Amino acid sequence: MATTTERRGLAVLEPLVVAALVGAATLLVALRDPHVSGSYGVCPSLMIFGLACPGCGGLRATHDLAHLDLVGAWASNPLVVVLLPAVIGLWSLWLAARWSPRRMMPTVPRVVWITVGAIAVIFGVVRNIPGAGDFLGPA
Repeated sequence: MATTTERRGLAVLEPLVVAALVGAATLLVALRDPHVSGSYGVCPSLMIFGLACPGCGGLRATHDLAHLDLVGAWASNPLVVVLLPAVIGLWSLWLAARWSPRRMMPTVPRVVWITVGAIAVIFGVVRNIPGAGDFLGPA
């Protein structure tokens, strides 16, 4: 029979594996500069339609954040900068819920997901308006 510590160790394995994979991907982006043209290819939306999608500049923003350059990250993709603390917070809640046998993982209401999706769509539209979206990157 598994002890409480063993059960907790198995329970937190999934969030820790996700953290390790995200950490490895972030390290790759930190080491290989996406500001260099062609280093990671091009955004299909930008290539095909000439429009910056809500994720355009995300790799550059991640690279800049890994190098503690908040201004550069904001210039590349402010949406990534704004959403990153929420993603880290949700991951922390997930880990805590898995660690504690009594803590339940709070569910994120559907309205929050719809709001985040709407914000991403609006962000994607506004950043492509000539002049109006200049401050929304991608730099």
